[in-house]
Amino acid sequence: MIKDPVHGDIEVDDPIRLLLDTPALQRLRMIRQLGFSFLVYPGANHTRFEHALGTMHLATRLCNHLSLDQDDSLLLRASALLHDIGHGPFSHAIEPLMESICGHGHDAVDDLLEEPSAASALAAAGIDPGEVAAVIGGNHRLSGAIHGELDVDRMDYLHRDAHYTGVPYGAVDSHRIIRSTVLTPSGLILDDSGVQAAESLLVARTLMRPAVYFHHVSRIAERMFLIAAHEHCVSGGDPDRLVAMDDSECIQAFRESESGIAQEMIHRLLTRNLYKRAVYVGVGSINRARIPQPDLSASFTLAEEIASHAGVASHEVCVDIPGFPTDMVMGVLVQNRHDVVSLDEISPLIRGMNEIRRSQWRLGIYCPGEHREAVALAAAGVLSIRPATKQDKLPIETEDERGEVP
Repeated sequence: MIKDPVHGDIEVDDPIRLLLDTPALQRLRMIRQLGFSFLVYPGANHTRFEHALGTMHLATRLCNHLSLDQDDSLLLRASALLHDIGHGPFSHAIEPLMESICGHGHDAVDDLLEEPSAASALAAAGIDPGEVAAVIGGNHRLSGAIHGELDVDRMDYLHRDAHYTGVPYGAVDSHRIIRSTVLTPSGLILDDSGVQAAESLLVARTLMRPAVYFHHVSRIAERMFLIAAHEHCVSGGDPDRLVAMDDSECIQAFRESESGIAQEMIHRLLTRNLYKRAVYVGVGSINRARIPQPDLSASFTLAEEIASHAGVASHEVCVDIPGFPTDMVMGVLVQNRHDVVSLDEISPLIRGMNEIRRSQWRLGIYCPGEHREAVALAAAGVLSIRPATKQDKLPIETEDERGEVP
Protein backbone atom coordinates (compact mmCIF):
# COMPACT_ATOMS: atom_id res chain seq x y z
CA MET A 1 0.00 0.00 0.00
CA ILE A 2 1.45 3.35 -1.07
CA LYS A 3 0.24 6.63 0.41
CA ASP A 4 -0.37 9.24 -2.30
CA PRO A 5 -1.17 12.89 -1.50
CA VAL A 6 -3.74 13.07 -4.31
CA HIS A 7 -5.55 9.72 -4.28
CA GLY A 8 -4.83 8.46 -0.77
CA ASP A 9 -3.96 4.77 -0.49
CA ILE A 10 -2.82 3.13 -3.74
CA GLU A 11 -2.80 -0.65 -3.64
CA VAL A 12 0.02 -2.39 -5.48
CA ASP A 13 -0.17 -6.11 -6.18
CA ASP A 14 2.77 -8.35 -7.07
CA PRO A 15 2.84 -7.92 -10.88
CA ILE A 16 2.72 -4.12 -10.54
CA ARG A 17 5.33 -4.19 -7.76
CA LEU A 18 7.73 -6.05 -10.06
CA LEU A 19 7.29 -3.33 -12.68
CA LEU A 20 7.72 -0.58 -10.07
CA ASP A 21 11.12 -1.97 -9.13
CA THR A 22 12.51 -1.81 -12.68
CA PRO A 23 15.09 0.89 -13.52
CA ALA A 24 12.76 2.30 -16.19
CA LEU A 25 10.15 3.13 -13.53
CA GLN A 26 12.56 4.16 -10.79
CA ARG A 27 14.21 6.62 -13.17
CA LEU A 28 10.93 8.56 -13.22
CA ARG A 29 11.51 9.51 -9.58
CA MET A 30 14.23 11.84 -10.85
CA ILE A 31 12.21 13.55 -13.60
CA ARG A 32 10.01 16.50 -12.73
CA GLN A 33 6.46 16.17 -14.00
CA LEU A 34 6.20 19.84 -14.99
CA GLY A 35 9.71 20.52 -16.24
CA PHE A 36 10.68 24.07 -15.29
CA SER A 37 7.36 25.09 -13.75
CA PHE A 38 9.08 25.03 -10.35
CA LEU A 39 10.63 28.37 -11.39
CA VAL A 40 7.09 29.78 -11.24
CA TYR A 41 5.42 27.57 -8.66
CA PRO A 42 7.94 26.51 -5.99
CA GLY A 43 5.82 23.52 -5.02
CA ALA A 44 5.87 22.00 -8.52
CA ASN A 45 8.55 19.45 -7.74
CA HIS A 46 6.42 16.34 -8.15
CA THR A 47 7.73 13.64 -10.42
CA ARG A 48 6.71 11.41 -13.29
CA PHE A 49 6.88 8.47 -10.87
CA GLU A 50 4.05 9.85 -8.76
CA HIS A 51 1.98 10.53 -11.85
CA ALA A 52 2.61 7.00 -13.15
CA LEU A 53 1.33 5.56 -9.86
CA GLY A 54 -1.75 7.80 -9.93
CA THR A 55 -2.54 6.89 -13.52
CA MET A 56 -2.23 3.19 -12.70
CA HIS A 57 -4.53 3.68 -9.70
CA LEU A 58 -7.25 5.30 -11.82
CA ALA A 59 -6.78 2.62 -14.48
CA THR A 60 -7.41 0.01 -11.77
CA ARG A 61 -10.66 1.74 -10.84
CA LEU A 62 -11.67 1.80 -14.50
CA CYS A 63 -10.86 -1.89 -14.96
CA ASN A 64 -12.95 -2.79 -11.92
CA HIS A 65 -15.86 -0.66 -13.13
CA LEU A 66 -15.79 -2.22 -16.61
CA SER A 67 -15.34 -5.74 -15.17
CA LEU A 68 -12.48 -6.44 -17.54
CA ASP A 69 -11.08 -9.93 -17.49
CA GLN A 70 -7.81 -10.54 -15.68
CA ASP A 71 -5.60 -10.37 -18.77
CA ASP A 72 -7.05 -7.12 -20.11
CA SER A 73 -7.06 -5.58 -16.66
CA LEU A 74 -3.40 -6.38 -16.06
CA LEU A 75 -2.46 -5.16 -19.54
CA LEU A 76 -4.22 -1.82 -19.07
CA ARG A 77 -2.88 -1.28 -15.55
CA ALA A 78 0.69 -2.10 -16.62
CA SER A 79 0.39 0.20 -19.63
CA ALA A 80 -0.89 3.01 -17.42
CA LEU A 81 2.06 2.54 -15.08
CA LEU A 82 4.60 2.43 -17.92
CA HIS A 83 3.10 5.07 -20.21
CA ASP A 84 5.68 7.77 -19.34
CA ILE A 85 8.92 5.76 -19.24
CA GLY A 86 9.92 7.31 -22.58
CA HIS A 87 10.09 10.84 -21.19
CA GLY A 88 13.44 12.59 -21.28
CA PRO A 89 14.88 14.97 -18.69
CA PHE A 90 12.52 17.74 -17.59
CA SER A 91 9.64 15.92 -19.27
CA HIS A 92 8.08 17.83 -22.15
CA ALA A 93 10.87 20.43 -22.20
CA ILE A 94 13.14 18.14 -24.21
CA GLU A 95 10.38 16.67 -26.41
CA PRO A 96 11.05 18.95 -29.44
CA LEU A 97 14.70 17.85 -29.53
CA MET A 98 13.69 14.22 -29.09
CA GLU A 99 11.35 14.47 -32.07
CA SER A 100 13.73 16.52 -34.22
CA ILE A 101 17.02 14.68 -33.67
CA CYS A 102 16.01 11.25 -32.39
CA GLY A 103 12.98 10.91 -34.64
CA HIS A 104 10.47 9.86 -31.99
CA GLY A 105 8.45 11.17 -29.06
CA HIS A 106 8.07 9.85 -25.54
CA ASP A 107 5.32 7.42 -26.59
CA ALA A 108 7.83 5.25 -28.45
CA VAL A 109 8.67 2.77 -25.69
CA ASP A 110 9.25 -0.47 -27.62
CA ASP A 111 13.01 -0.52 -27.02
CA LEU A 112 12.62 0.36 -23.33
CA LEU A 113 10.22 -2.54 -22.82
CA GLU A 114 12.75 -4.93 -24.36
CA GLU A 115 15.44 -4.05 -21.80
CA PRO A 116 16.17 -7.08 -19.57
CA SER A 117 14.64 -5.81 -16.33
CA ALA A 118 11.41 -4.60 -17.92
CA ALA A 119 11.12 -7.63 -20.20
CA SER A 120 11.66 -9.97 -17.25
CA ALA A 121 9.01 -8.24 -15.09
CA LEU A 122 6.48 -8.27 -17.94
CA ALA A 123 7.22 -11.92 -18.69
CA ALA A 124 6.75 -12.85 -15.02
CA ALA A 125 3.33 -11.18 -15.13
CA GLY A 126 2.43 -12.84 -18.43
CA ILE A 127 2.14 -9.51 -20.25
CA ASP A 128 3.11 -9.09 -23.90
CA PRO A 129 5.50 -6.08 -24.29
CA GLY A 130 4.21 -5.54 -27.82
CA GLU A 131 0.67 -5.08 -26.52
CA VAL A 132 1.85 -2.65 -23.86
CA ALA A 133 3.67 -0.61 -26.52
CA ALA A 134 0.52 -0.65 -28.68
CA VAL A 135 -1.67 0.59 -25.83
CA ILE A 136 0.79 3.38 -24.99
CA GLY A 137 1.22 4.29 -28.65
CA GLY A 138 -2.53 4.56 -29.23
CA ASN A 139 -2.81 1.49 -31.46
CA HIS A 140 -4.85 -0.88 -29.33
CA ARG A 141 -8.55 -1.35 -28.58
CA LEU A 142 -7.87 -0.35 -24.95
CA SER A 143 -5.77 2.71 -25.84
CA GLY A 144 -8.63 5.13 -25.23
CA ALA A 145 -8.34 4.53 -21.51
CA ILE A 146 -4.90 6.20 -21.37
CA HIS A 147 -4.72 7.82 -24.81
CA GLY A 148 -8.09 9.51 -25.28
CA GLU A 149 -9.93 12.72 -24.51
CA LEU A 150 -11.18 11.54 -21.11
CA ASP A 151 -8.32 9.22 -20.23
CA VAL A 152 -6.98 8.33 -16.80
CA ASP A 153 -3.65 9.96 -17.68
CA ARG A 154 -5.31 13.36 -18.08
CA MET A 155 -7.52 12.87 -15.04
CA ASP A 156 -4.47 12.30 -12.87
CA TYR A 157 -2.14 15.00 -14.17
CA LEU A 158 -4.76 17.78 -14.07
CA HIS A 159 -5.59 16.98 -10.45
CA ARG A 160 -1.97 16.35 -9.45
CA ASP A 161 -0.54 19.44 -11.17
CA ALA A 162 -3.18 21.65 -9.59
CA HIS A 163 -2.42 20.14 -6.17
CA TYR A 164 1.33 20.81 -6.35
CA THR A 165 1.18 24.23 -8.00
CA GLY A 166 -1.66 25.44 -5.81
CA VAL A 167 -3.62 26.58 -8.86
CA PRO A 168 -7.33 26.00 -8.14
CA TYR A 169 -8.37 25.11 -11.69
CA GLY A 170 -7.58 21.40 -12.04
CA ALA A 171 -10.57 19.90 -10.22
CA VAL A 172 -11.84 16.89 -12.18
CA ASP A 173 -14.57 14.49 -11.05
CA SER A 174 -12.60 11.45 -12.17
CA HIS A 175 -14.78 9.04 -10.19
CA ARG A 176 -17.94 10.19 -11.99
CA ILE A 177 -16.24 9.96 -15.39
CA ILE A 178 -15.05 6.44 -14.61
CA ARG A 179 -18.47 5.39 -13.32
CA SER A 180 -20.05 6.77 -16.51
CA THR A 181 -17.68 5.00 -18.90
CA VAL A 182 -19.14 2.18 -20.96
CA LEU A 183 -17.20 -0.44 -22.92
CA THR A 184 -18.66 -1.20 -26.36
CA PRO A 185 -17.35 -3.28 -29.28
CA SER A 186 -16.16 -0.02 -30.89
CA GLY A 187 -14.35 1.22 -27.79
CA LEU A 188 -15.02 3.29 -24.69
CA ILE A 189 -17.95 5.70 -24.67
CA LEU A 190 -19.57 7.87 -22.01
CA ASP A 191 -23.02 7.48 -20.54
CA ASP A 192 -24.97 10.75 -20.53
CA SER A 193 -24.79 10.80 -16.72
CA GLY A 194 -21.12 11.76 -17.08
CA VAL A 195 -21.50 14.77 -19.39
CA GLN A 196 -21.08 17.39 -16.68
CA ALA A 197 -18.00 15.64 -15.31
CA ALA A 198 -16.55 15.50 -18.82
CA GLU A 199 -17.22 19.22 -19.22
CA SER A 200 -15.44 19.89 -15.93
CA LEU A 201 -12.34 18.18 -17.31
CA LEU A 202 -12.60 20.33 -20.44
CA VAL A 203 -12.81 23.51 -18.37
CA ALA A 204 -9.88 22.41 -16.19
CA ARG A 205 -7.70 21.79 -19.28
CA THR A 206 -8.58 25.20 -20.69
CA LEU A 207 -7.84 27.08 -17.47
CA MET A 208 -4.64 25.20 -16.67
CA ARG A 209 -3.10 25.97 -20.08
CA PRO A 210 -2.22 29.66 -19.52
CA ALA A 211 -1.83 29.38 -15.75
CA VAL A 212 0.56 26.40 -15.73
CA TYR A 213 1.33 24.58 -18.97
CA PHE A 214 1.90 27.69 -21.12
CA HIS A 215 3.01 30.15 -18.44
CA HIS A 216 5.51 32.45 -20.11
CA VAL A 217 8.25 31.92 -17.49
CA SER A 218 8.08 28.15 -17.99
CA ARG A 219 8.16 28.64 -21.76
CA ILE A 220 11.21 30.90 -21.54
CA ALA A 221 13.06 28.35 -19.40
CA GLU A 222 12.13 25.53 -21.78
CA ARG A 223 13.42 27.41 -24.83
CA MET A 224 16.69 28.22 -23.04
CA PHE A 225 16.95 24.54 -22.10
CA LEU A 226 16.47 23.54 -25.74
CA ILE A 227 19.28 25.89 -26.79
CA ALA A 228 21.53 24.23 -24.22
CA ALA A 229 20.52 20.75 -25.41
CA HIS A 230 21.04 21.62 -29.08
CA GLU A 231 24.43 23.22 -28.49
CA HIS A 232 25.49 20.28 -26.33
CA CYS A 233 24.65 17.84 -29.13
CA VAL A 234 26.30 20.00 -31.80
CA SER A 235 29.45 20.01 -29.67
CA GLY A 236 29.67 16.23 -29.51
CA GLY A 237 27.01 15.24 -27.02
CA ASP A 238 25.08 12.07 -27.83
CA PRO A 239 21.37 12.94 -28.27
CA ASP A 240 20.23 9.37 -27.64
CA ARG A 241 22.19 9.33 -24.39
CA LEU A 242 20.86 12.77 -23.49
CA VAL A 243 17.17 11.88 -23.77
CA ALA A 244 17.76 8.78 -21.62
CA MET A 245 19.10 10.86 -18.71
CA ASP A 246 17.16 12.05 -15.68
CA ASP A 247 17.08 15.70 -14.61
CA SER A 248 20.21 15.68 -12.44
CA GLU A 249 22.28 13.75 -15.02
CA CYS A 250 21.25 16.25 -17.67
CA ILE A 251 22.23 19.21 -15.51
CA GLN A 252 25.64 17.68 -14.90
CA ALA A 253 26.10 16.89 -18.60
CA PHE A 254 25.45 20.52 -19.51
CA ARG A 255 27.75 21.77 -16.75
CA GLU A 256 30.54 19.62 -18.18
CA SER A 257 29.59 20.12 -21.84
CA GLU A 258 32.13 20.99 -24.53
CA SER A 259 29.75 23.82 -25.43
CA GLY A 260 30.22 27.05 -23.54
CA ILE A 261 26.70 28.05 -24.55
CA ALA A 262 25.24 24.95 -22.91
CA GLN A 263 27.20 25.73 -19.76
CA GLU A 264 25.97 29.33 -19.78
CA MET A 265 22.35 28.33 -20.30
CA ILE A 266 22.24 25.76 -17.51
CA HIS A 267 23.89 28.25 -15.15
CA ARG A 268 21.24 30.82 -16.04
CA LEU A 269 18.46 28.31 -15.46
CA LEU A 270 19.81 27.14 -12.11
CA THR A 271 20.25 30.72 -10.88
CA ARG A 272 16.93 31.85 -12.42
CA ASN A 273 18.67 34.44 -14.55
CA LEU A 274 16.16 34.02 -17.35
CA TYR A 275 15.62 35.72 -20.66
CA LYS A 276 12.83 38.29 -20.85
CA ARG A 277 9.93 38.79 -23.23
CA ALA A 278 10.84 40.98 -26.19
CA VAL A 279 7.70 39.99 -28.10
CA TYR A 280 4.62 38.30 -26.68
CA VAL A 281 1.61 38.66 -28.96
CA GLY A 282 -1.54 36.82 -29.95
CA VAL A 283 -2.90 35.73 -33.30
CA GLY A 284 -4.36 39.18 -34.01
CA SER A 285 -0.90 40.80 -34.10
CA ILE A 286 0.81 38.52 -36.61
CA ASN A 287 0.67 37.54 -40.23
CA ARG A 288 0.26 33.80 -39.95
CA ALA A 289 1.78 33.30 -43.38
CA ARG A 290 5.07 34.65 -42.01
CA ILE A 291 5.14 32.26 -39.05
CA PRO A 292 6.89 28.93 -39.70
CA GLN A 293 5.67 25.57 -38.48
CA PRO A 294 6.24 25.05 -34.75
CA ASP A 295 9.22 22.71 -35.04
CA LEU A 296 12.65 23.05 -33.48
CA SER A 297 14.64 23.61 -36.67
CA ALA A 298 12.30 26.33 -37.94
CA SER A 299 12.33 28.17 -34.61
CA PHE A 300 16.15 28.12 -34.47
CA THR A 301 16.40 29.39 -38.06
CA LEU A 302 13.99 32.23 -37.29
CA ALA A 303 15.88 33.05 -34.09
CA GLU A 304 19.13 33.34 -36.09
CA GLU A 305 17.49 35.72 -38.57
CA ILE A 306 16.10 37.95 -35.83
CA ALA A 307 19.41 37.88 -33.94
CA SER A 308 21.27 38.92 -37.11
CA HIS A 309 18.97 41.91 -37.62
CA ALA A 310 19.27 42.84 -33.93
CA GLY A 311 23.05 42.52 -33.90
CA VAL A 312 23.16 39.94 -31.09
CA ALA A 313 24.43 36.36 -30.87
CA SER A 314 22.01 33.73 -32.21
CA HIS A 315 21.77 31.91 -28.89
CA GLU A 316 20.60 35.15 -27.28
CA VAL A 317 17.26 34.93 -29.07
CA CYS A 318 14.61 32.28 -28.37
CA VAL A 319 11.60 31.93 -30.64
CA ASP A 320 8.63 30.13 -29.10
CA ILE A 321 5.94 29.12 -31.61
CA PRO A 322 3.25 26.99 -29.97
CA GLY A 323 1.00 25.05 -32.31
CA PHE A 324 -1.89 27.20 -33.51
CA PRO A 325 -5.03 26.26 -31.57
CA THR A 326 -7.47 24.22 -33.60
CA ASP A 327 -11.05 23.63 -32.66
CA MET A 328 -11.13 21.15 -29.83
CA VAL A 329 -13.24 18.20 -30.92
CA MET A 330 -14.02 15.83 -28.11
CA GLY A 331 -13.82 12.45 -29.80
CA VAL A 332 -16.10 11.06 -27.12
CA LEU A 333 -19.39 9.38 -27.88
CA VAL A 334 -22.17 9.86 -25.35
CA GLN A 335 -24.76 7.18 -24.86
CA ASN A 336 -28.28 8.27 -23.92
CA ARG A 337 -31.61 6.52 -24.07
CA HIS A 338 -32.15 7.09 -27.78
CA ASP A 339 -28.81 7.32 -29.57
CA VAL A 340 -25.03 7.57 -29.36
CA VAL A 341 -23.87 11.10 -30.23
CA SER A 342 -20.66 13.08 -30.03
CA LEU A 343 -20.10 15.15 -26.91
CA ASP A 344 -19.57 18.16 -29.20
CA GLU A 345 -23.19 17.96 -30.30
CA ILE A 346 -24.67 18.26 -26.84
CA SER A 347 -22.15 20.48 -25.03
CA PRO A 348 -22.30 24.23 -25.76
CA LEU A 349 -19.28 24.65 -23.49
CA ILE A 350 -16.95 23.24 -26.14
CA ARG A 351 -17.65 26.09 -28.55
CA GLY A 352 -16.85 28.64 -25.85
CA MET A 353 -13.70 26.81 -24.80
CA ASN A 354 -12.46 26.78 -28.39
CA GLU A 355 -12.70 30.56 -28.55
CA ILE A 356 -10.85 30.88 -25.25
CA ARG A 357 -8.07 28.57 -26.51
CA ARG A 358 -7.57 30.75 -29.59
CA SER A 359 -7.35 33.88 -27.43
CA GLN A 360 -4.73 32.20 -25.19
CA TRP A 361 -2.24 31.53 -28.00
CA ARG A 362 0.96 33.61 -27.81
CA LEU A 363 4.03 33.95 -30.00
CA GLY A 364 6.99 34.54 -27.72
CA ILE A 365 10.42 35.90 -28.58
CA TYR A 366 12.79 36.03 -25.63
CA CYS A 367 16.26 37.44 -25.04
CA PRO A 368 18.50 38.86 -22.28
CA GLY A 369 16.94 41.93 -20.72
CA GLU A 370 19.54 44.32 -22.11
CA HIS A 371 18.64 43.34 -25.70
CA ARG A 372 14.86 43.53 -25.45
CA GLU A 373 14.41 46.74 -27.44
CA ALA A 374 16.73 45.72 -30.28
CA VAL A 375 15.27 42.22 -30.54
CA ALA A 376 11.67 43.49 -30.43
CA LEU A 377 12.41 45.93 -33.25
CA ALA A 378 14.15 43.27 -35.33
CA ALA A 379 11.34 40.74 -34.76
CA ALA A 380 8.70 43.30 -35.75
CA GLY A 381 10.50 43.82 -39.04
CA VAL A 382 11.16 40.16 -39.80
CA LEU A 383 7.65 38.97 -38.88
CA SER A 384 5.60 42.08 -39.74
CA ILE A 385 4.18 42.16 -36.23
CA ARG A 386 1.30 44.56 -35.79
CA PRO A 387 0.82 46.58 -32.59
CA ALA A 388 -0.52 44.49 -29.74
CA THR A 389 -4.29 44.39 -29.44
CA LYS A 390 -6.11 45.07 -26.23
CA GLN A 391 -6.51 41.32 -25.76
CA ASP A 392 -2.75 40.83 -26.08
CA LYS A 393 -2.19 43.30 -23.27
CA LEU A 394 -4.54 41.61 -20.81
CA PRO A 395 -2.59 39.75 -18.13
CA ILE A 396 -3.47 36.08 -17.89
CA GLU A 397 -2.18 35.74 -14.37
CA THR A 398 -1.10 37.93 -11.48
CA GLU A 399 2.63 37.90 -10.91
CA ASP A 400 5.16 39.58 -8.71
CA GLU A 401 8.24 41.40 -9.98
CA ARG A 402 10.21 38.15 -10.51
CA GLY A 403 7.51 36.56 -12.64
CA GLU A 404 6.44 34.17 -9.92
CA VAL A 405 2.76 33.58 -9.28
CA PRO A 406 2.02 34.24 -5.62
